[in-house]
Amino acid sequence: MQNRSLGYIIITSAIIWGIVIVGCAWVLKGTPFKEQITNILIGGVVCHLLFIWAPIENMFRKK
Repeated sequence: MQNRSLGYIIITSAIIWGIVIVGCAWVLKGTPFKEQITNILIGGVVCHLLFIWAPIENMFRKK
């Protein structure tokens, strides 16, 4: 059961980073705004750490 949950977490991680990459490409389309890209990337990192790696860490601690 844990392997299945881990699989869902990894897929969710890929979806979050896919959204981050598409968001960066959308902002960069014709404009050189570095500030907006930084905000999108920071948001992606925070979401990834909170919703992906925190549950994975808890899974490994329980073992």
